[in-house]
Amino acid sequence: MRSPTTATAFAEAAVDDVTCTRSVLGSSVGFVGTIAAGFTTGTLERVVLPVRVANIACTVSRDNDRSLFSLWASASVSQPKETHTLVSWSRGAEVSSPKGAEKPLSFVVTHQWNCARRSAMSLPHYKNFNTPIFMPVGTQGTVKALTATQLETLGAPIILGNTYHLNLRPGSEMWHATGGLHSFAHWDRNILTDSGGFQMVSLLKLSSLSEQGVKFTSPHDGTETFLTPEKSMSAQNEIGADIMMALDDVVGATVTGPRVKEAMLRSIRWLDRCIAAHKNTHRQNLFGIIQGGLDPELRAQCLQEMISRDLPGYAIGGLSGGESKDSFWRIVAQCTAALPPNKPRYLMGVGYPVDLVVCVSLGVDMFDCVFPTRTARFGTALYTGAGGSLGLKQKSFATDFTLIEEGCTCPTCASGFTRAALHCMISDGSGQGDIGAQLLSQHNIGYLLQLMQKLREAITAGTFKETVISFMNKQFPPSDKHHQMPNWVREALTFAKIFTE
Repeated sequence: MRSPTTATAFAEAAVDDVTCTRSVLGSSVGFVGTIAAGFTTGTLERVVLPVRVANIACTVSRDNDRSLFSLWASASVSQPKETHTLVSWSRGAEVSSPKGAEKPLSFVVTHQWNCARRSAMSLPHYKNFNTPIFMPVGTQGTVKALTATQLETLGAPIILGNTYHLNLRPGSEMWHATGGLHSFAHWDRNILTDSGGFQMVSLLKLSSLSEQGVKFTSPHDGTETFLTPEKSMSAQNEIGADIMMALDDVVGATVTGPRVKEAMLRSIRWLDRCIAAHKNTHRQNLFGIIQGGLDPELRAQCLQEMISRDLPGYAIGGLSGGESKDSFWRIVAQCTAALPPNKPRYLMGVGYPVDLVVCVSLGVDMFDCVFPTRTARFGTALYTGAGGSLGLKQKSFATDFTLIEEGCTCPTCASGFTRAALHCMISDGSGQGDIGAQLLSQHNIGYLLQLMQKLREAITAGTFKETVISFMNKQFPPSDKHHQMPNWVREALTFAKIFTE
């Protein structure tokens, strides 16, 4: 007999009723428990038994004052004669999910202009947002210099955290105490967590790799941690991310030779271990990461293998690490052309405005990068003009009383902070630099989110080609010999049918 499992959770309202139904899945039978709480209905975890079920009975215990529930399901099987006692449960956030919803990710392409596409996407913590989208990076659960409220004001539906760093500090005990990163960071929208694989590149000198996993020496106190696919999944399940990335074997973008193939094949094997270790499939999504370096044949092999796993979504990894831009866009185009059209495509670590526009043109849906906040802390503001950025520490801005960008709706520009005011703040040594960095971080993230919005609207309106050409002509004015459009941009946009041959 399968040993009983117990679980309890707080619902948003008193439990009214619980029903269980059987559904045949091949030679096995599973059950779906549905709980009605107040005026909302949520679908609970589905448990599939290893043998055919003859009967299912459900009972529920409840405390109406505290809205505490436990759902028990007893399933008797025909061969052999025995009873399996199971339990399925849901936290309050899942209780309010639509009746019958079985998958924690919904993705529907609503409009398309050649390869570029606009989609409607829903995740457990924040539903009905649109792609293409840029995701601000909060490595340890918070975006540097910004509060969760500020990010909500900017309109960010999802942010990114890093499993390796979150597992070091504050660690799993904090997730048990707080119920996950959403509660800990006071962020009630979506979170995507990287698996920790990128640290094999960023902390190369502090790591050692084997088939089992990767050993890291902490940059904080020198302690050693061993990260495996199973541990990465366990940590991300505890963190509670809406999208979790599979642990992959990551090599630098400029690495060549046998190591690239080794890493790609290991990433496939590790993906299978991640799939087996993922415990919360009913409320968290696992994405695979396409690897293979700059070798089209290795990328094709990885694409075929990972697509066959039928995951909720896929990421393009191993780029934006110093490779030539010509190689960069061609690998992106290869991957987007092969990935399933009905699933989100996420390009990891890309955040330069020109790169975003080019890759949206090639069919990418999701992006992340530390660039907008990191460059803000160095006094640089993003804008749509020659060169694409303003180094506001330069003395020439001391008497420039214009906004960073006319028409920008970010709180910094909307509040009237001029280039001169920001220059004064970030050049001051009395602490105003922190305020300046915050204002520029708001602007830079707001700028990228607004850029994505303009691209979405252009795809919908059928004016995507004109919008991209207008953007590029402002970034690279034809009459400005110091800011000429790079050949790779022109070639990529010709491939995407923005420019003609």
